Amino acid sequence: MIAPEGVELPLSSRAHPWVVFAAHRGFWYRTDPMTAPAPDIPRPLRLVVLVKQVPDTANVTGEAMKEDGTINRAALPTVFNPEDLNALEEALKLKDRHGGRVTVITMGPAAAVAVLRESLYRGADEVILLTDKAFAAADTLATSYALAQAVKKAGEFDLVLCGRQAIDGDTAQVGPQTAEKLGVPQITCVSRIDEVVVGTTSEGASGEKDAASEKDAAGASRGRVVATRSVEGGFETLESTLPALLTITSEANDPRPPSVKLAMVYKDIAAEAMPAYDDSYLDPGADEAQVCMLDRSGRPVCRAKVVQWDHAAVGAERDLVGLRGSPTRVKEIESVVLAQSEARMVEPSEAGIAELVHELIEEHILG
Repeated sequence: MIAPEGVELPLSSRAHPWVVFAAHRGFWYRTDPMTAPAPDIPRPLRLVVLVKQVPDTANVTGEAMKEDGTINRAALPTVFNPEDLNALEEALKLKDRHGGRVTVITMGPAAAVAVLRESLYRGADEVILLTDKAFAAADTLATSYALAQAVKKAGEFDLVLCGRQAIDGDTAQVGPQTAEKLGVPQITCVSRIDEVVVGTTSEGASGEKDAASEKDAAGASRGRVVATRSVEGGFETLESTLPALLTITSEANDPRPPSVKLAMVYKDIAAEAMPAYDDSYLDPGADEAQVCMLDRSGRPVCRAKVVQWDHAAVGAERDLVGLRGSPTRVKEIESVVLAQSEARMVEPSEAGIAELVHELIEEHILG
C-alpha cells in the first residue's frame, strides 16, 4: 500500500496487507477492515435558532398604547429581540468551532423578514419565515406549537437556541414550551456554553443501543452539551444529552457585527413560499446551489433563500395556532401613569440615612 505523504507506516501494516489508514478532518485512523470497526466520525452540528422581531421598547412614545390598552405596533420601530441575538451569536460560535449549519426561524408578519436578513448578514446559513393570518394573536402556547412544528419540518437537529425572553412580553415561556413539544431536554437562562461534544456516526457499526456510551442502534453517538446557567444568588452547571434546547441570556456574549460582504449579498432578498421543503440549494455540489463566497475556513458558502411557510406547510392543526389555539385571555388592562406625588429631603448624615432605610424596610421596599 502507499503511505500518506509524510506518514511512515508501522511494520505491522507492511506485513499485513489488510491494514489501512483512513483520513477524516486531517486525522489518520489505523483500521483493519476485516476485524476492526470503522472509526467514529464527528458529525457537523445542526443548530436551530428561534428569533423574534419586537417593538423597540427603548423608544416608547405617547402613541405606543391604543385606547383599548393594546400595543400600537405601527407607532413603534421594530428591532431584533436582544437576547435572541445572543442566541444567534452562540450558534455561530459553535458553527465556527465544530462546523455545521445554522438555521434561523421566526414567526411574524411579512415585515419580520428584516430579522432574517440580519441573521444572514451575521452568518446564518438558512432562514425560515412562518407567516400566516392563522398565526395572528397567538399566545406563548400557540407560538411554541407553531415553532416546534417548523423545527420538526426542518429536519434533525442537535441544539435549538433562543433568547431567554422577548422584551415585549417578558414571559420567558416560549423556549421551555417549545422544548416540551419537541420532547427534548432543556437548560434555561444559559450564560455560558462550556462544552459541546459533537455526536458521531460510525460507518459499518451495528448492534443494540449502548446506554453507557449513549449510542443508538446504528452505533451513532448522541453527543452532549455542558452549560452554565444563572440562578438566584449564583450559577449552576448542567449537562444534557443532545438534542436539547437552550435559552440564552445577554451575559453569554457580545454579538458580532454584520458582515459587509453578506449584507451586499442579501440586502434585497425576499421571502419565497416553499411548502415542499428542499434544502439541496445549500449543497455546493448541487445544480440548484449558488456559491456566493468563501468563509474564513475557505469553505464555499451557498446563497440562502428566505423560506416561507404557512400553518399548512408545517403540518399545524388550525385549532392549535393563533387566537384559536391560545387559551390565554386578557381580563382587564389598566394604564398606569407614574407621577410624582411628593418629594422629601433626607439629611446627608448617618442618622438621616438610617431613618430612611428603616422606613423603606417598614414599607417592605427593602427586605
